[in-house]
Amino acid sequence: MSEMIIEPIEKYGLTISADSRHKPLFSKIGVVGAGKEGRNIINMASTAGMEVVFLDESPERIDFVLGELEKIMDQKISNWGLTQSEKKVIMNRITPTLNYEDFAGCDLVIECTRYSETGRRSTPLRKNIFKKLEEILDEDAIIATNGSTIIISELASDLLHKERCVSLYFPVTHPDARILEIVSGMYTSEEVYQKMEVFARLINYKPHRINESNGNVSLRMVATMLNEACQVLLERVCSLEDIEETFTIIYGQRYGIFRMADIIGIERLVTLMEAMFNDFGAKHYKPNPLLWKLYRSNQLGVRTRKGFYLYDENGNPVSPNKSLYN
Repeated sequence: MSEMIIEPIEKYGLTISADSRHKPLFSKIGVVGAGKEGRNIINMASTAGMEVVFLDESPERIDFVLGELEKIMDQKISNWGLTQSEKKVIMNRITPTLNYEDFAGCDLVIECTRYSETGRRSTPLRKNIFKKLEEILDEDAIIATNGSTIIISELASDLLHKERCVSLYFPVTHPDARILEIVSGMYTSEEVYQKMEVFARLINYKPHRINESNGNVSLRMVATMLNEACQVLLERVCSLEDIEETFTIIYGQRYGIFRMADIIGIERLVTLMEAMFNDFGAKHYKPNPLLWKLYRSNQLGVRTRKGFYLYDENGNPVSPNKSLYN
């Protein structure tokens, strides 16, 4: 029998050396809060080969999150986009926790606290999360938040290492719209921004550099279009269906503007648009009365099964909500 040749495998990137200089960037990341947006990040990062630690508030919430992640992967399996063995490997990369200490060793932790029923997120709560993370993470680890009207400079202002902080926003989670808005604040270093570009490409997203501005680019554009569409509907210029077809057929969008609003959530849009109006004082950001009518009547879109459309239990649109404008 010929002599067996044994080669070290470190050079092939299959193991991680104890020397941190050889540790792959973003080999382990963390997510604080596993609502819809948090789960999306967990899914994308683990699928891309990263170890992901996520924190939520209770064992019951953790069980729910793991179940939802499995549903996402089962849907991919049914569409021939994933195998059972691949699902098992991905799920094994995901570690739930109730303790911030388990984020030790992460290269990046993203704060994704869930929106309240009114569509708001607490700035003091998020600042407190940032402080907890700074106590645990290495100095070169990145602390990020996920949001479109989040002012990252405010969240970073009380930290010792402010330059490590950055904001991320995924305008749309559909696989054909893979753009990640990376927001640099007053303190964000160029090195941190460049690392986040790497992260975006690792999860197959195209990075867009955003200089800190309430609403970034994507939300400022959609807010203006949505307000105008609402006004056209209020003036009875044409039907909801025709406005939607104008948006999808003429402008080549996947969803109509009203359907998109229902998916994002009326409560979130009203709150975010109010924040932009308060920041800029521009009337075109002020939520249209039609949006306020939905918001105040708790017709918030897909989540409540009633918004601009009526939805079935699976979140599929059944018909336009005629009571809104008749």
